[in-house]
Amino acid sequence: MDQQSQEQKGGRERILDALATCARVVLLILRRTVGVILALIVLFEEWGWRPLANALAALARWRLWARAEALVAALPPYLALCVFALPTALLFPLKLFALFLIAKGQAMAAGALFLAAKVVGTALVARIFQLTQPALMRIPWFAWAYERFIPWKEAVFAAIRQTWAWRYGRMLKARVKRMAEPAWRDAKARLAAAVHDIRQRARAWFGQPGA
Repeated sequence: MDQQSQEQKGGRERILDALATCARVVLLILRRTVGVILALIVLFEEWGWRPLANALAALARWRLWARAEALVAALPPYLALCVFALPTALLFPLKLFALFLIAKGQAMAAGALFLAAKVVGTALVARIFQLTQPALMRIPWFAWAYERFIPWKEAVFAAIRQTWAWRYGRMLKARVKRMAEPAWRDAKARLAAAVHDIRQRARAWFGQPGA
């Protein structure tokens, strides 16, 4: 009986050791996965939110767009809050439609639609927040939440920037940027040439002297 008890005890210990090893492996995988997800969030914050907001800000050279932005910036606090939430509400049906496409087996179309809605929504929300932040900060509960959220976010992001996923992402970004710069310059030159050609044709069509 003693030998049998020892064998049973040894079997239980081996099972517990195997479970502990599996748990460590699972925790490591989860930690790496969470690290990648958080790093992607930071990448989107730094390489998505700000560039998209700045891209929309560049449209202010158009008079109507500049007037619309001036109206948004002049809104009172709670109306500014409604406008700030408006893009998310308007684009929500598109995301539901993307889920419908997935259910119909059209995963590619659904992915493209969801990505387009995400990019457009992020650009609008980011730019509207830039315009409405002074008004929003006059709402006591919004200012209270914002002043506590930002330090927490910066602390989390500082920790994420120390992870391997973040460092790899930075390296990948630099590599992609180097590869894309020649193509981007060529595309800009072609676009400028096309716009110039269209203007020349329009002037000729309406009988105006060419430039």
